[in-house]
Amino acid sequence: MNAIKDTNFQFPGQTDVYHGKVRDVYFVKDKLIAVASDRISAFDHILPKPIPYKGQVLNQIAAYFLNATRDICPNWLESTPDPNVSIGKKCEPIRVEMVIRGYLAGHSAREYKAGKRMLCGVPLPGGMKENDKFPTPIITPASKSLEGHDVDASREEILAHGIVTPVQYSLMQKYTYGLFARGTEMAAKQGLILVDTKYEFGIYNDEVILIDEIHTPDSSRYFYADGYAERQANGEPQKQLSKEFVREWLMANNFAGKDGQVMPFMPDEFVQTITDRYIELYERITGLAFERSGSEDVPTRIQRNVEKWLRENK
Repeated sequence: MNAIKDTNFQFPGQTDVYHGKVRDVYFVKDKLIAVASDRISAFDHILPKPIPYKGQVLNQIAAYFLNATRDICPNWLESTPDPNVSIGKKCEPIRVEMVIRGYLAGHSAREYKAGKRMLCGVPLPGGMKENDKFPTPIITPASKSLEGHDVDASREEILAHGIVTPVQYSLMQKYTYGLFARGTEMAAKQGLILVDTKYEFGIYNDEVILIDEIHTPDSSRYFYADGYAERQANGEPQKQLSKEFVREWLMANNFAGKDGQVMPFMPDEFVQTITDRYIELYERITGLAFERSGSEDVPTRIQRNVEKWLRENK
């Protein structure tokens, strides 16, 4: 199967490279070249086999939403010269994730169940049950600066640590509400509910701009709108559009990332299932038909397309 798991590109003028869980980021002058690999992670572990077209799906969903929200907030993206590649401004990342929640789900539901009625300095209404809608969306930031890994943080804690200025935080907050409102509206047109998501920002020429990906199934939680009210009234789990099915398969095969557990073998049939589900995700979220990128060797195609872009944009 034609998929890209590991990258080791040498682009003209390249000065550095960062290998993430899914994306590998190459730096050329003041540009950032983000290559979306076909790696897939769950429980903080990268699975042994790449998933054909997964990188293309994530790259194109992110580009779709970044281009659809430029009127709300400036962002880093300048070009997508290859199905798996985005090129844009190299920014100084702000070490805060602006997590915004429209519903009591995931982390917020677990905290609520444990008895907490305050999350990141935000009071939570009483009498809620899992997956209920909040009266208005709430922002519950996570800081990457306070303890070296993502931790819940209030606005006051972030400002007290000098991670951003009050003016910068206010702008990030304004952008977060605006982006979530647009994402909610676009999801509704596709019969989906945008439950929660996160946005990351950076500084470019002293300006706060949106970086990374937005509204992808890796960074966002979606419910199917059809049947939401009935499932909620009956106390049933909500139907999710996410990669949760991968975690469920791993758990069914005795792996949840715990010490001593062995990653299960992934049969080709299951790899194909994941590919099909990611393509379905793309088409459902965007409303566009997915165009498979062809049979050419993926690394060769990426190298050619990126070098062409660099030549044309010296």
